[in-house]
Amino acid sequence: MSTLLVAVLSMVGFVVAYNTYGRWLAKRLFGLTDDATMPSEECRDDVDFVPTRKSIVFGHHFTSIAGTGPIVGPALAVFWGWLPALLWVVFGSILIGGVHDLAALVISIRNKGQTIGQAAGRLISPRAKVLFLIVLALALSIVLAVFGLVIASIFAIYPESVLSVWIAMPIAVVIGLRYRSGGGLVIPSLVGLAALYVAVYLGAYHLPVDLTPYLPADSLLWTPTVVWTIALLIYAFIASVLPVWLLLQPRDYINSLQLFVALALLLAGLGIASMTGQAQLSDSAPMIASEVPADAPSMFPFLFITIACGACSGFHCLVSSGTTSKQLEKASDAQAVGYGSMLLEGMLAVLVILACSAGVGMGPLNRSVTMVGEGAAARSVVNIERADVSGNQAWREYYRTGADGEPDAGWKKQNLAKKLRAFVDGGANFLSALGLPLRMAIAIMAVLVACFAATTLDTATRLQRYVISELALSAGAKPLANKYVATAIAVGIGLAIAVFAGDSPGKGGLVLWPLFGATNQLLAGLALMVALIFLARRSKPLASVMIPMFVMLLMPAWAITYDLFFNWLPSGNVVLTTFGFSILGLQIWMAIEGLMVWGRCRGVLEQPAETAAG
Repeated sequence: MSTLLVAVLSMVGFVVAYNTYGRWLAKRLFGLTDDATMPSEECRDDVDFVPTRKSIVFGHHFTSIAGTGPIVGPALAVFWGWLPALLWVVFGSILIGGVHDLAALVISIRNKGQTIGQAAGRLISPRAKVLFLIVLALALSIVLAVFGLVIASIFAIYPESVLSVWIAMPIAVVIGLRYRSGGGLVIPSLVGLAALYVAVYLGAYHLPVDLTPYLPADSLLWTPTVVWTIALLIYAFIASVLPVWLLLQPRDYINSLQLFVALALLLAGLGIASMTGQAQLSDSAPMIASEVPADAPSMFPFLFITIACGACSGFHCLVSSGTTSKQLEKASDAQAVGYGSMLLEGMLAVLVILACSAGVGMGPLNRSVTMVGEGAAARSVVNIERADVSGNQAWREYYRTGADGEPDAGWKKQNLAKKLRAFVDGGANFLSALGLPLRMAIAIMAVLVACFAATTLDTATRLQRYVISELALSAGAKPLANKYVATAIAVGIGLAIAVFAGDSPGKGGLVLWPLFGATNQLLAGLALMVALIFLARRSKPLASVMIPMFVMLLMPAWAITYDLFFNWLPSGNVVLTTFGFSILGLQIWMAIEGLMVWGRCRGVLEQPAETAAG
């Protein structure tokens, strides 16, 4: 099948869905109108609650939910073939993910900006609130550890991306200050985007930042991954306590512009590569993989938890109800921000699938780094060339070999860094079809991944602060609800997991990676359960939420149960076994809480909300 045809049909499907099903959800099911006062105005504090234009909120929301989730998940799931991954992304985004994100956003704006966990306390029961908050805290701890690892891995693999990611922060602050003082946002953001791409060029050709020569060669602790993880979590602490208008909004707006540019370049490059015969989807990767290692899990249910953010993600309910709902200016904006962002993320995931199949099929990229000069004057020089391999053989080099390069290394040795490379290198191949030099194309793709991961990292830290504050208030420990104390706890837990939970420093995120997808999807199922009860209390139709809820409760519970009894318990993995049983137990308990209230909630409204904490 034509690579270009798949991309175009997917895009058309998303546009049609937004203007039909999305409109019905917003106007008919949730009854969105602009009559009520929004939390951003009612609870305005100019730190978290700030009335903001739709385009700016869209940029924040989209870049926060996207991160590297729609990149890592599809890049791993292509292991089973591109067709199953594509179908789950397209139909999952339209029928499940978009519904979930919009529902969480609506529930929050109807409850004074409270998180979905707080709302569960009144919609279901006080116990449900605490249970949900504990699940959120566990999920966000994993997010902080995993996404810190992802960015650190990108920095280690692609030192040319480091300068651009860090320089985006002061650029965003300058733009935020100008915007706050009454200046416009669009023109300064375009200037900031131009400055970002200048930094991409400088990083690619002149200023790559490689820490390896400056760290002890024999140290197990002070590795580039550990150093970058510590630096990133320090940044996340600072960014998450600043007012949203100072860094979060302008930085996310610039990142959204960066994504639109990258999507346009990817689509243009994909189209040229497809029409010129350079990128043939059918010749590059199997539609459905016929050969998988003996230790690989079955496609059902693991496809549905491997691809999370690209189709449906519980993390999105935290963004919708944690930060986005506090910024929406009008209720009618929720369709574009909640449902539309999920469909755009689905389109990004489609491009990831195509890059990791047809793009990789254009030929793998070989990289070598040499040091020029000595001492303080030493600098890294990256050499890049495309290997003389194409088609299915090129795809096999990424998906049928392990970290050591040996063939058929097995599912359990899947290398996260190598799958990130599959997207970056495959996307760079598409860009090279436009005439861009490979070095610049790789830098653009690597910066895209790292910038989005950094956005998710500090948004997750801010969300974890809300969750910890809510748990502390529920437990009567008011000092722990302080903004700075709660943020320090969030960062400390994430750092401890990322650096010390693994078999070697900096590998903690990898230890918990098998739990990330399942926990994320269980969270989506629980959020949809809260949405179901929200609609039932208002005597609304339930099928559009009930069916997605059952899917998102069944698939991850199935996957965790399988892993517990066939992988983690037999291998004696205490960390994964403990986390797995805890999360599964919390899910079952909360489902029971939902069943207990189900028979008496139809048509009975919950108590009015109080002002959100945090």
